[in-house]
Amino acid sequence: MPSFKYLAKDKDGKTISGTTDAASREELINILREKELIIIDITEVGQGTRASTLSFFKERVNADDLVIFSRQLATMVSSGIPLVNAFDILGEQIEKKRFKEIVLDVRDEIEAGKSLSAGLAKHSDVFSNLFVNMVKAGESSGMLDEILDRVALYLEKTSALQKKIKSAMVYPVIITIMALSVTALLLIKVIPIFKEIYAGFGAKLPLPTQMLISASDFMRKYFLQGVIALSVIIFFTTRLAKTPKGRLFLDTRKLKLPVFGPMLRKIIVGRFTRTLSTLVKSGVSILVCLEIVAKTAGNKVIENAVLEVHSSIREGETIASPLQKSGVFPPMVVRMISVGERTGQLDKMLSKISDFYDEQVEAAISGLTSIIEPLIIAFLGIVIGTIVICMFLPIFKLSTLMAV
Repeated sequence: MPSFKYLAKDKDGKTISGTTDAASREELINILREKELIIIDITEVGQGTRASTLSFFKERVNADDLVIFSRQLATMVSSGIPLVNAFDILGEQIEKKRFKEIVLDVRDEIEAGKSLSAGLAKHSDVFSNLFVNMVKAGESSGMLDEILDRVALYLEKTSALQKKIKSAMVYPVIITIMALSVTALLLIKVIPIFKEIYAGFGAKLPLPTQMLISASDFMRKYFLQGVIALSVIIFFTTRLAKTPKGRLFLDTRKLKLPVFGPMLRKIIVGRFTRTLSTLVKSGVSILVCLEIVAKTAGNKVIENAVLEVHSSIREGETIASPLQKSGVFPPMVVRMISVGERTGQLDKMLSKISDFYDEQVEAAISGLTSIIEPLIIAFLGIVIGTIVICMFLPIFKLSTLMAV
């Protein structure tokens, strides 16, 4: 029997961790839920390290693959094709070897008498809790084809936003790297040549030139130490981000960053409302919805706030009240959710909020990109221009003296 390491929270919000034996991951989830614990993470002992080591070499199953899979499966289910046959067809069409193996394994699980959601849950590294729980809701409600379409739509919108963010930041990042690289090249390679030339003059150099040469000497002397120090900082920051307290500290600072902080908050709120809307609309229970939303929040501050909402709802409160108390969500979001609860249209209200924030994020990204690009170019011009002027300043002075 495999052993699992789990991390959960009790009614009082206290974090509980431990290792226990269970027949499967699903059985452990049921055991923990019977104890009224909020599950945060479950990892099979002995497989976590190996999985993380080999994950880089595994063939990736991305959001686009899952969208096509969901759409095709929804079409076949709505056409009345049995699930086993549907998975046979999908297995023949899928080109990625790893995804094909997963799909055929799910087919075998269904053929053995298990539900579709149970078969998908076996491959949690590909099918998220959100995907599995929505499929489970579709199975229980008899609306599996419709739910699969909703999953595909959710993945499409989430993936489209992520691609826009990445593509918008590529150019500024490249320009920044080029600016730093050119500056470092000038300081390490070019300025020492001028230093040797000016040393033969035997004259006192202007202060700006001397300062630049001193900066070049410092960088050449301590360049390796600087690279090592930067690598150590990155390493420990990465390790810190893997601990609950460290991640909370870093995520709190992210939300307080100038310019980027407000944009990050909009992205997180948009993701929260869209995920919750999709789950609620699919008939997943609100407590399970909040567990899933907390895990997919992408920020520890938001995750803790959602878990507080989860605990409050179990005590009979509404969603809007604890959200307001958290101080994390904007007043407009809280009020619209409150209206959605009172009118019984929570899913529609959440969908409207997510659409609004998606538009806000797109506008913020476009504005930020248009501001960052000229600023970086101006910075590059000023830095390189200053270096060139400082290095040629002695020559200018020498030519002036010779003219006199």
